Amino acid sequence: MTKLSVNINKIATLRNARGGNVPNLLAAALACEKFGAQGITVHPRPDERHIRYQDVYDLKANISTEFNIEGNCREQKFIDLVLANIPAQVTLVPDEEGQITSNHGWDTIKHRDYLSEMVKLFKDKGIRVSIFVDPVEELVEAAAETGTDRIELYTEAYATDFTNNPEQAIEPYVKAALAAQKVGLGLNAGHDLDLNNLQYFHQNIPGLLEVSIGHALISDALYLGLEETIKRYLACLK
Repeated sequence: MTKLSVNINKIATLRNARGGNVPNLLAAALACEKFGAQGITVHPRPDERHIRYQDVYDLKANISTEFNIEGNCREQKFIDLVLANIPAQVTLVPDEEGQITSNHGWDTIKHRDYLSEMVKLFKDKGIRVSIFVDPVEELVEAAAETGTDRIELYTEAYATDFTNNPEQAIEPYVKAALAAQKVGLGLNAGHDLDLNNLQYFHQNIPGLLEVSIGHALISDALYLGLEETIKRYLACLK
């Protein structure tokens, strides 16, 4: 079964809107685990507009499922945070300054040497590494040359096109997944996956190990409740 990692950034955004500690981020993460999520994902950014750096330490000390820290490894503060906490997985994302959310993957051809250095840095500490990439076969193949364990396919294009033409939307992702299998890479996916498009994605993508879902899942929880929402997302991955 493909694992569900819940990205809890939006819970932190809500907390930060009022200050204080309501809703409690750690309590929410532990509830996600209790309700069946197999992982917790956070994506801290330099301005700490959602996940605070202290949150990472608190989560590491308390959660029992897989911990995935996403972020921009071009920031030394991010590197230091990951190395101080040793999560199960680090996902390298090429964020730009002022970016609201992730909107592109790495050019693994152009940045192959740099990414190779980063991959080695984290793998030497026993951390599994995943590189965020667009669904382009050449970029997948180049990612393998960095020594990374996995890639995470950036799925916004799939989610955007899914309603109009599911077969066309999924096609480049199937090709990218097959390319990943060919070069021995594990496969994750994330960004704008939701209850409408997740099951189709899961059914058609070979070798999918993990999906990381935050915005849609937390939004659905406002209507359905967190336990029921996680139950429904897990059902899409059976």
